[in-house]
Amino acid sequence: MICENHTRVTEFILLGFTNHPKMQVALFILFLAIYTVTLLGNFLIVTVTSVDPTLQTPMYFFLRNLSLLEVCFTLVMVPKMLVDLVSPRKIISFVGCGTQMYFFFLFGSSECFLLSMMAYDRFVAICNPLRYSVIMNRSLCWWMAMGSWMSGVPVSMLQTAWMMALPFCGPNAVDHFFCDGPPVLKLVTVDTTMYEMQALASTLLFIMFPFSLILVSYTRIIITILRMSSATSRQKAFSTCSSHLIVVSLF
Repeated sequence: MICENHTRVTEFILLGFTNHPKMQVALFILFLAIYTVTLLGNFLIVTVTSVDPTLQTPMYFFLRNLSLLEVCFTLVMVPKMLVDLVSPRKIISFVGCGTQMYFFFLFGSSECFLLSMMAYDRFVAICNPLRYSVIMNRSLCWWMAMGSWMSGVPVSMLQTAWMMALPFCGPNAVDHFFCDGPPVLKLVTVDTTMYEMQALASTLLFIMFPFSLILVSYTRIIITILRMSSATSRQKAFSTCSSHLIVVSLF
């Protein structure tokens, strides 16, 4: 596909939230504060779960990985967004846009699968407590974590390479604060039906498959908890899942 009579786009303009200077400063301070708290909170979780001997269990191992993923996920978008809020030139190169898009897809997909691995861990802990240490051994936990981190690589490479190979010959203003797929796709100068169908299929796969695993795991967990004779046991069992349920709901 050749951009006839037009120069191919070499950089994009990120329109962001607003062009009002005072509003940009206020947003910069607000987002910087939130980002700082996010980083400190996640690094604190990683540190505590790494050094505390009582927290060397699969649940905290996956929590540590989730915190690291969250740091990487926000690192893809927030620093560039903060710079653009105080910069007169909100520019990102063509290669930089593709790189940002790739890692956004990658870490988003990885977080979906890691949450499903955490749900499986809670399923084994509650539904098979006597075999928990045998099933959720160190080797399996590492394989599950690595699988989650690498799960998004193929589809992220496919979507990003396909997207950036499309012709960008017209406008280059992205109506967003980072290079996300849909707003960048609007700037393509040819029909994008095939790409959109592939992107929809990939998105459904990487959302519905982990969601289905989480749903099945928690269905079994709820059934097991309801069958417990003691109210104290039911409360204790549910309390081990509450934090994960909140994270899944927010995500």
